Amino acid sequence: MAYAGLTAERLTRAGAELADEVGFDQVTVSELARRFDVKVASLYSHLKNSRDLKTRIALLALEELADRAADALAGRAGKDALIAFGHVYRDYAREHPGRYAAAQFRLDPEAAAASAGGRHAQMTRAILRGYDLTEPDQTHAVRLLGSVFHGFVSLELAGGFSHSSPDSAESWSRTLDALDALLRNWPAP
Repeated sequence: MAYAGLTAERLTRAGAELADEVGFDQVTVSELARRFDVKVASLYSHLKNSRDLKTRIALLALEELADRAADALAGRAGKDALIAFGHVYRDYAREHPGRYAAAQFRLDPEAAAASAGGRHAQMTRAILRGYDLTEPDQTHAVRLLGSVFHGFVSLELAGGFSHSSPDSAESWSRTLDALDALLRNWPAP
C-alpha cells in the first residue's frame, strides 16, 4: 500500500530540492526515503528506481526552464531576446544548481520526445530567426548558443571565475555581446 501523502509528483519535487542541496549525482531513492522517514520500499509504488527519479527531476527542470524562457522571451526579438534567453539559463543554474544539472541528464528517446526539450529548441530557433540564418547555419548556431551558455554557467558554478577580476557578470555581458555580433555577421560557408 502507498504511504499516505506520497505521490510521484511530491517525490519528484522533493528530489529536485534534494538535488539543489546535495547535487544531482547524489540523488537516490534511498536518500529520498530518508528525507521522508520511510522505508525505501514505500517509494517503489511511485517510482521504479533511482533512474526513474532522476528522469522525473530532469523533466521537471526542463519544464521549469522552458516556462521561464517563454516568459522572458515574450515580446522580445534580436539581441534583447538573446540576452533574455541567456539570463534565464544562467539565473536558473545559479538558483537551482542541482536541477540545472538534471536538465543535462541523458533521457531515453521516449522521455526526450515527451520533454520540454523541444520547446527549448523552438525558442532558440525563434531567437535565431531575428538573425536571418538559414539551415544548416541555424543548427550550427543552436549548438553554439547551447555550448556557450552551458560552458560558461558550468565553469561559473564550479568556481572557475571566482579567483580573478573582472567579475564574471562583466564577462557574461561581454559574452552575450560577442554572440550577438557573431550571429549578425555569421560567416558564409
